[in-house]
Amino acid sequence: ILKRVGYKTAILSGGFTYFGNYLRQKYGFDYVYANELEIKEGKLTGRYVGEVVDGRRKAELLRLLCQFEEINIAQSVAVGDGANDLPMLNLAGLGIAFHAKPKVKATARQSISTIGLDGILYFLGLKDSRIE
Repeated sequence: ILKRVGYKTAILSGGFTYFGNYLRQKYGFDYVYANELEIKEGKLTGRYVGEVVDGRRKAELLRLLCQFEEINIAQSVAVGDGANDLPMLNLAGLGIAFHAKPKVKATARQSISTIGLDGILYFLGLKDSRIE
């Protein structure tokens, strides 16, 4: 729905690219930034490759994506549930704590805890006629 109405979408995750890329293929996200597991001779080494995607990096990536896409940071939306999402949530024009841990809910300016991700569409002002 977000893509249909013109949004650019990204996964900025402290998880792993394997899962982020799966979601990218399934749902058509424009960007995926997550931690890359090191694989040698077809086996996981237990290490990662590149820079860790932590809270600081998520905020930096949001800023860089907005610059690249020529989007004013005030028009960005970020959704997260953990403490490592707080820098990104605080930077975004609309930062939403989604089914978040207590510290994140207490700190974020907006919070959704009782409905699904589709609730974010209403937060953005989309009406049922645009959602269906």
